[in-house]
Amino acid sequence: MAGGKGTRLRAITDDEIPKPMAPVAGKPILEWQVDCLRRQGITDVIMVIGHLGHKIREHFGNGADFGVSIQYIEETAPLGTAGALSMLPPLLTGDNFFLVFGDVLFDIDLARMEQFHRKKSAIATLFVHPNVHPFDSDLVVCDESGRVEKFDSKHNVRDYWYHNCVNAGFYILDRSVCERVPENTKVDLEKELLSSLIDEGQAVYGYHSPEYIKDVGTVERIQKAENELASGFIGRRCLSQKQRAIFLDRDGTLNRKNGLVYQEEQFELELCAVEAIRKINVSGYLAIVVTNQPVVARGLCEIEDVELIHRKMETLLGREGVYLDDIRFCPHHPDKGYPEENPVYKIPCHCRKPDIGMLEDCAAAYNIDLSRSWMVGDTTVDVQTGKNAGTKTALVLTGDAGTDKKYDVIPELVCKDLLDAVDQILK
Repeated sequence: MAGGKGTRLRAITDDEIPKPMAPVAGKPILEWQVDCLRRQGITDVIMVIGHLGHKIREHFGNGADFGVSIQYIEETAPLGTAGALSMLPPLLTGDNFFLVFGDVLFDIDLARMEQFHRKKSAIATLFVHPNVHPFDSDLVVCDESGRVEKFDSKHNVRDYWYHNCVNAGFYILDRSVCERVPENTKVDLEKELLSSLIDEGQAVYGYHSPEYIKDVGTVERIQKAENELASGFIGRRCLSQKQRAIFLDRDGTLNRKNGLVYQEEQFELELCAVEAIRKINVSGYLAIVVTNQPVVARGLCEIEDVELIHRKMETLLGREGVYLDDIRFCPHHPDKGYPEENPVYKIPCHCRKPDIGMLEDCAAAYNIDLSRSWMVGDTTVDVQTGKNAGTKTALVLTGDAGTDKKYDVIPELVCKDLLDAVDQILK
């Protein structure tokens, strides 16, 4: 979709080139996109052009000079973010296609996303991720399997806690979706087309990934993207590359240890947590919470209550412009004998720390090299978890500060708090 005018980029485009041709590090945004697609075997490209579209044709031609084959659809009048889909079917050669907005810079492992799309038998898959400003972004609400339940408009009055899950403007769609778009009609992809699919119960999924994809539709965002390109940050985030993670315990590490935290009002971030997560976000490491929550097995609360606490955590962090790449928790507890316990969760499992199921699942999902990663927590259980998983370990002197003494283990680092731990790790 390469028809944008780019009014916010007028300082760069001077209204002489269309928005997708705005240069980033000396190369048009659209060319960065084509390069990423070609590197991963996507060589059949259709460009939907409109405003100053001849500039795009002049630059790319038939695509041969860029290692791809390009066809064009030209809008004679703006058709919104989905109206042009009605013209695609005669040009499509497969059952599914990637849909990319022309103002995003990305480096994504496309095969992983496509594998997810096919495994879910989805009619539409949205690339979703956390961002640094969820409070003024349209959010995507997904169930546990990733199925999209609804969109949460940025214009809603959010007097509730929410997941930091944002639509990035990158999709896989089944070709049948195109048939639902009337010809020569302005259609909004999210508000009209995708929302109608969701309302009908169609298989619309969110593909959650920490990979780099950002709207570069302003001068400031282009300048930041140029710095991230120069540093290699963008390429390193692609899941075709091995990732590094800082796994974080929750209670006593990221938030204050207010006994067993099973109600949202008990949850309070450690004072240093925001700055610590901010440093992880820009470091290239993934920030992933892995936490035992036996409060469910003990019958103090339900799974939904833990998820509500986590939505509060994401909301509080998001308000400060930081985010977690994932949150995993274990609700099990093998020891029986509590009067109010929930027997469904009173079982041994592979996910409860110091076992390493949560870390292994994340390693598989995000191609993480555990040997180059860290486990940070306030107990010897956390340190033993890291040792079992093959990560490096850091003990923080908040929360239990290692006084649980359940395991005779020595961490690589002993730190004042989470921020001190992150500072030492990044050194």
